[in-house]
Amino acid sequence: MSSYRQPGVVLTDRRFTVPLDHTDPGGEQIEIFGREAVASGRAHDALPWLVYLEGGPGFGARRFVGTEAWLGRAVREFRVLLLDQRGTGLSTPANRQTLPLRGGPREQADYLAHFRSDSIVRDCELIRPQLTGGAPWTVLGQSFGGFCAVRYLSTAPEGLTAVLITGGLPSLDSHADDVYRAAYPRIERKVAAHYARYPQDVERARDIAAHLFEHRPESTGHRLTVEGFQSLGIMLGGGNGSHQLHYLLENAFVRTPYGTELSDTFQEAMRTANSFAGHPLYALLHEAIYGQGERPTGWAAERVRAEFPRFDAAEALKGDGPVLFTGESIHPWHFEVDPALRPLRETAELLAARTDWAPLYDAGRLAANDVPVAAAVYHDDMYVDTEHALRTAAAIRGLRTWVTDEFEHDGLRAGGPRVLDRLLALVRDEI
Repeated sequence: MSSYRQPGVVLTDRRFTVPLDHTDPGGEQIEIFGREAVASGRAHDALPWLVYLEGGPGFGARRFVGTEAWLGRAVREFRVLLLDQRGTGLSTPANRQTLPLRGGPREQADYLAHFRSDSIVRDCELIRPQLTGGAPWTVLGQSFGGFCAVRYLSTAPEGLTAVLITGGLPSLDSHADDVYRAAYPRIERKVAAHYARYPQDVERARDIAAHLFEHRPESTGHRLTVEGFQSLGIMLGGGNGSHQLHYLLENAFVRTPYGTELSDTFQEAMRTANSFAGHPLYALLHEAIYGQGERPTGWAAERVRAEFPRFDAAEALKGDGPVLFTGESIHPWHFEVDPALRPLRETAELLAARTDWAPLYDAGRLAANDVPVAAAVYHDDMYVDTEHALRTAAAIRGLRTWVTDEFEHDGLRAGGPRVLDRLLALVRDEI
């Protein structure tokens, strides 16, 4: 354990040991990393704890510098634990380099089945008494972190003082097919809004897609494909995403002695946006976070996309219609084009075929909830369906929502202290 300072905060790096499989507490152990943040001058005060669960799955907790964003507001009254969920950040990382230590694809898939919200919550419950002396704490869950928070309410509400959720109320009983069947129309709305804002991008996107169909270039081992280009639509779920996508597209082509080519700048930006090197669990477990019961997730996003033929770029190019971007979805082709994922293709197939996912939520317990809960629900969130979120909000006793169109899915990052202030006021009945 080591402590050090940044402007306005004292940081302490903490490491914890937890079972890989919580049903076998004496079995294999893994390490969980968390970074404690406390306001300068309050390091020795008896402050309540707040644990932050990042979105994802597959992302370590954000690395703040000092008191930026919402952290500055949080440390005014909390001691904050920025938790790297298992397999992410510094918590026994799981990726193409480390997973072969488990054995072959079957062993890797069995290992990764322990990396969903159920295990993350049990990790939290082992860590909490080591930090709080047994006192409950507040959970702040962003996106997938909110899914984890709802799991927490379902199984260990005694560990919670309050729950704050931003853009992360999951459907309690929807299959992955239902999630993506609701997602594609949402994505199409975002694309239409982007093209209405930047009509010049319609032709640019068609030109880029046509070039990729013809040439299929590579950028440092990453194959650039039309599907990968369409997946840049994931940017449209953020507050500035439409503008960022526009600037990326305007820089796509350059004249060379060999004719017009995709610029190195564009290719590198597309490669970076399409790479899962820094967060492979996002690709491996993205559909598994919806798995409950015996029905496999089975590449739901890929199968359901066939129900929405307007997303077929080849068909769009045969006519004069726009090429539609896609959003937050994982497909088999990701494991063919990305060097960080190629060695894990068979592992991903086994996870997609898995039929023994445990239930994640307890509807009866949520209906009897007595933990104060507040959730920011973004009016047309591209990543988490608003209708699903509000249905879940109504199923959790006492949950208070703040439905807003002021922010997109990244509202906690963009709105920072104001978002956190609003949620704290809601759980304290100050609004």
